Amino acid sequence: MSEQRDLPESMAWRVIGRLESGQTQRSVADTVGVARSVVARMWNRFKETGNVRRRPGAGRPRATTSSYDRYIQLTARRNRTENATQLQRQLLLATGRKVSSQTARNWLHEGGLYARRPMVCIPLTPHHRAARRRWAAEHRDWEQHDWSQVLFSDESQFSLESDTRRVLVWRDRGTRNNPAFVRERSQYRRAGWMVWGGISIGGRTDLHIIRNGTLTGRRARLVENMLEAETIQRMEWPACSPDLNPIEHVWDMLGRRIAARPRPPATVRVLEIALLEEWNSIPQSLIDNLIASMANRCAAVLAVRGDHTPY
Repeated sequence: MSEQRDLPESMAWRVIGRLESGQTQRSVADTVGVARSVVARMWNRFKETGNVRRRPGAGRPRATTSSYDRYIQLTARRNRTENATQLQRQLLLATGRKVSSQTARNWLHEGGLYARRPMVCIPLTPHHRAARRRWAAEHRDWEQHDWSQVLFSDESQFSLESDTRRVLVWRDRGTRNNPAFVRERSQYRRAGWMVWGGISIGGRTDLHIIRNGTLTGRRARLVENMLEAETIQRMEWPACSPDLNPIEHVWDMLGRRIAARPRPPATVRVLEIALLEEWNSIPQSLIDNLIASMANRCAAVLAVRGDHTPY
């Protein structure tokens, strides 16, 4: 049984997916081949921070900082996407001092800089930000009873492929949401299934597989007619605001549960079956907790004047 203190990030997310699917910490530890204390620590970290990365250690700081340290750190702050090897070469060209890439990383860490994947968000225009502020202001005082009347629905794409792009930026701790470190990206489709589902406090809809990959205009009209016939009021929603819809976190949860299966889907048919099974297996308490965060989401949007939030 491995006694390692931390797991690679990809394995750590698989551990979280297994735990979210209801497996015990002991069974997950036996399956992954690590001590149960490692699994317990990973689970506690995820519940506290929403992430699986280890907090930087709090070792004794160095008494002095050399000019080389400062040069590396300043260069990284000016060129946020350069890796340690590129920064090491810049130091060599500028000062003649040759250091290893690991030494460059150590100096960056001492300066509070860590390579992190930039947050990817949908582009926001001034009009989008204004609409988000208005919506958040209108709903910030809603109570749980108000939100219990809402069905949060959305579409999402699930693919057999994984997104392996890992562009990193050097940033300080606690600055993930800084606009300088956000990579905006329009939504796009890849091979796989498009699905539709809805969640509410105390319940959820069936997960629907959209066979042709999108909701056509005819289907959209059928949905509108059904809502009208059932006297269901459609809630106005600000465009480009996935951070205000808690179902986005359910899609993330569903993806982790798919990846944590003993045999990840290898065909679209197996993927379809896995999606339906895992959707029904998500604990309702997790969904209810996400919807309970709506007041905090509204407050976060107002705090950044309609800009991107960490949600």
